[in-house]
Amino acid sequence: MIDSIDIFKTDNEKDFEKLALNIFKFQFEHNAVYRSFCDLLYKNPSDIQSLKDIPFLPIQFFKTHHIISTNDAILKTFSSSGTTGSTTSKHHVTDLNIYEKSFNNGFKQFYGNIEDYTILALLPSYLERDGSSLIYMVDSLIKQSKKPKSGFYLDNLSDLKETLIQLEANNEKALLIGVSFALLDLVEIHQFQLRNTLVMETGGMKGRRKELVREELHSILKEGFGVEQIHSEYGMTELLSQAYSKGNGVFECSRTMKVFVRDTEDALTILDNNKTGGINIIDLANVNSCAFIATQDLGRVYNNGTFEIIGRFDNSDIRGCNLMAL
Repeated sequence: MIDSIDIFKTDNEKDFEKLALNIFKFQFEHNAVYRSFCDLLYKNPSDIQSLKDIPFLPIQFFKTHHIISTNDAILKTFSSSGTTGSTTSKHHVTDLNIYEKSFNNGFKQFYGNIEDYTILALLPSYLERDGSSLIYMVDSLIKQSKKPKSGFYLDNLSDLKETLIQLEANNEKALLIGVSFALLDLVEIHQFQLRNTLVMETGGMKGRRKELVREELHSILKEGFGVEQIHSEYGMTELLSQAYSKGNGVFECSRTMKVFVRDTEDALTILDNNKTGGINIIDLANVNSCAFIATQDLGRVYNNGTFEIIGRFDNSDIRGCNLMAL
């Protein structure tokens, strides 16, 4: 059994690797789906000497299998968004304290004390469905901020506009976190000059607008909000840790997360830094599901451990996932 307290004691690379290798052994023994995946690759703990040796489970397994490493009761199931009739990912969580500590520690690592901020959430597409891990996180941050104007604004852009103007006039710090299409809607009704507000996009047009490349999206938002940088949050249903960008789309991982890039033609080969490939993630907070995930994002990792997302695989691009029939 892995002590959840240890997950948040990774102060250096050596500690992170030691804990990740222990979690691999634990999940190899206790996660039936992950064990079968490793067996089909002829990988067992005696073969794993470093983080790059660990098999990364294709993220699509969260759509088709029950990914869990414990017999504890499931307290919450987070689910991804999806078009009508499509299969969605499901992340079964048995310890919400781990998720809460993960996102609280991550926020503090990058932005400091939550009580210093008014949290303004513009996440209509997420609020319109059940099971969003992002809504769970932001709702908790709103409550912890204890600011009277913190809250979800859904489609109420006029109230949000007035709140931003008032907070700015009072020199109060704020964090505006929103889905891309809603932030664009907001700057179309009012042009701001924000000096005390961080603007953070969570990505995705959710079918409401034409998809834009990051540079174009951020350019429009920077001009509309009058800010020098647009921040971004990188997370997903299948993760319990987050990465944040303070500008230019370059993300830094929270302390419970590490990113690698795999070869697009050979999913078992980890590439050197600065090369483009599929994004693999180690998320120590996923101790009770699967901590080793091969995502469908394309990107590159830099020498300082930061990373950039440059696109996504389409289904025809996916290599090395023929074990999905498992």
